[in-house]
Amino acid sequence: MKFTRDWLQNYVDLGELPPEQLADELTMVGLEVDSVTELYEKLSDLKTGRVLTVEPHPNADKLTLCTVSVGQETLQIICGAPNVREGLGVVVALPGTVLPGDFKIKKSKVRGVESQGMLCSERELGLSEEHHGIMELGEEIEPGLSFVEATGLKDIQIEVDLTPNRPDCASVIGVARETAGILRKKISVPFKNTELAANSSSFAVEVENPELCPRYAARLIQGITIGPSPWWLRKRLLSVGLRPINNVVDITNFVMLEYGQPLHAFDFDTLADKKIVVRTPRPEEKTFTTLDNVERTLDDDMLMICDGKEPVAVGGVMGGLYSEVTEKTVNVLLESACFNDVSIRKTARKLNLSTDASYRFERGVDPEGTIDAMERAVTLMVEIAGGTAEQGGIDVRVDHQPVVLSLRASRSAALLGVDLGIDELAELINSIEIGCQKQDEDTLRVVVPSFRVDLEREADLIEEIARLYGFNRIPITLPGVDLSFPEQDEERIKRNQASLIMTDAGFSEAINYSFVSNTYDDALLLDDSDVRRRHVRLLNPLTEDQDVMRTTLLPGLLENIRRNLNYQQTSCYLFEIGKVFLPVDGELLPEEPLRIAGVLTGNRNGAHAPLHFKAEETDLSDAKGAVETLLSGMRLNDHKPEQQIGFTTTEPHSSEPYCEEGYGINVVSGSTAIGTLGKLKNDILLQLGIKRDVYYFDLDFSALVAIEPAPKTFSPLPVYPSVKRDIALVVPISVPAGDLIQTVFASGEKLVEHCELFDVYQGDKIGSGMKSVALSITFRSATRTLTEKNVEKAHAKVMKLLTDKYGGALREE
Repeated sequence: MKFTRDWLQNYVDLGELPPEQLADELTMVGLEVDSVTELYEKLSDLKTGRVLTVEPHPNADKLTLCTVSVGQETLQIICGAPNVREGLGVVVALPGTVLPGDFKIKKSKVRGVESQGMLCSERELGLSEEHHGIMELGEEIEPGLSFVEATGLKDIQIEVDLTPNRPDCASVIGVARETAGILRKKISVPFKNTELAANSSSFAVEVENPELCPRYAARLIQGITIGPSPWWLRKRLLSVGLRPINNVVDITNFVMLEYGQPLHAFDFDTLADKKIVVRTPRPEEKTFTTLDNVERTLDDDMLMICDGKEPVAVGGVMGGLYSEVTEKTVNVLLESACFNDVSIRKTARKLNLSTDASYRFERGVDPEGTIDAMERAVTLMVEIAGGTAEQGGIDVRVDHQPVVLSLRASRSAALLGVDLGIDELAELINSIEIGCQKQDEDTLRVVVPSFRVDLEREADLIEEIARLYGFNRIPITLPGVDLSFPEQDEERIKRNQASLIMTDAGFSEAINYSFVSNTYDDALLLDDSDVRRRHVRLLNPLTEDQDVMRTTLLPGLLENIRRNLNYQQTSCYLFEIGKVFLPVDGELLPEEPLRIAGVLTGNRNGAHAPLHFKAEETDLSDAKGAVETLLSGMRLNDHKPEQQIGFTTTEPHSSEPYCEEGYGINVVSGSTAIGTLGKLKNDILLQLGIKRDVYYFDLDFSALVAIEPAPKTFSPLPVYPSVKRDIALVVPISVPAGDLIQTVFASGEKLVEHCELFDVYQGDKIGSGMKSVALSITFRSATRTLTEKNVEKAHAKVMKLLTDKYGGALREE
């Protein structure tokens, strides 16, 4: 939004306020000033002059020899303009003057006659494109004055960058209102709260879509004369970068900038049936030619201004080519309307057409200021264009109910940290023409004016108080900070912990979409009764292959394996922690348990070939070891007996349907199953395009989170030596070696520090159905050096416990 200091001065008394200070004050109340520019600095050397005599050039038919007074000096200047005449006030560029375009004026001879300067046209001054003659200043102008000062061009242009929520400031009066609030002065405007005197019978207005056009007003001005605008009006438009066109169009542009209300002037004699119809296009109305002579395609929801037969303007955006005001126009119908902001915004985007009018309409104009702006324009047209305005007009409107809010002094103090009294709040609010009444000692009843479309709640009013009081006057205080440590989500903590454990173990974390294809149900051989076949279906899936929410993490991980193999990455250790979605009967939302799953394939050592030992393929022990590493890192493998996590082999035909028979292992906590691990069936892998063995694990991570981990303990480094003893025990083949180790640890013998398996043997020297399990047991005391007697006693106790419990015997050879 551009305006000048002199223009602003017409509505609020600025006194001696410097432009720079005005810019700072406007910025502090939220109207960020982008620039403060002195206008027409390059024209400061130009002088006013008066033509004293005009004689033909002795050596040229189309040139004249003029004597021009520039105050104390009279110059001889050769001019070729057809409108030069005696007594005319002119703009004189003296020798040494540099005109826009870096054109330097010098004394010169034209056809043998000396010329001591130049008489300038508006185009040569950069004021307009007019160049058919020199600029006329009138006969009353005093010669020898500074041109920019004598014509009022000496001014300061200020440009404000407006936020979308402040359409009221897209006008000079709107900025003046803010300035008056800053200076605590009253604002003066030409027309305010005007109503039409009567209804016109010379034309008709019909609004078919009031939801898109809540107000449409029009007045008829007859007998106007189209011509150039007076200098003061042209000067106003030029000062903000607008090109003057003619008096009628210039007035509509001027009032738009003044009031922020776009206007449009129709050539009344071109309107069919002397009627205006506000509606959307008919089915047969597909295109429309706008003022810029471009044919544009219309949509069914675009708002059009039509006469009795066809559209004549795109509502709120641009007028039509065949109803514009021309030099032949005599009667003008002036439109002043309020359009739906969303509708105008959509129309401007679809037509790729942004205008000064659409800029304001799509942000919201004041529905109660429609008549004020129209009356201002009608008055200027009668004054400047010499027309006669009808006493009445037409105003079609939808009743606008004002917004009423309460403003509490206590709430304002709580939000701003400044304790302002109720009277001071009222004074601040009133300074920007927002009416209020005292309701009680703490509350103001505020009636929001129609031009402030951004004020919707009490907090908005308090923001106005802060702006007007001054952000820089609000004391700086440190906020109160609660030093207590906030409660953290245990599941999130353990999820991060598990992720670090798995990556430290050589896995890479995968993050897959939560939606997959339901074809994986058949690929994984899930039974029809399997709950994992029940899916939450997506109404608008991204693709056909992502139409349901996942019930297991394996499909995404197997897709990762396939993709890596296709890129010749043959060794993959991947894991994922994520939610699965299981529908619940009678419930709108599904259950979302958190699971952790992993897949392993290829070389056990990854992509790097080992140097000192042979390469080995991943097998089931790697999957089991990964789970053990996870449980150990989360301190879940050394726990209460009822929650002890262990591994059990699956019964025949009872493992997961996608697990190879004989390779399935259950992971249990006490009597509760929390997951499985095993080898995926080769038929399934081939169907998915995977030609390598793949091992997997799939655990209920929510169940792991629910288990309380073993407490952290610390043991100092031992200071006394340890003693090792080996046991070779012959036991039935059905006895797991791990059970023997667990029994040693559970024996209650305090001197037992460690126990590990180092050999399992079956052969001719061992009886049928038996095997030899060799264990190495480490004994140590934390308080003394062990004697042979201490060790033998503890060792004998452990051996007796093992032989009694498992019915075995010590191997003798």
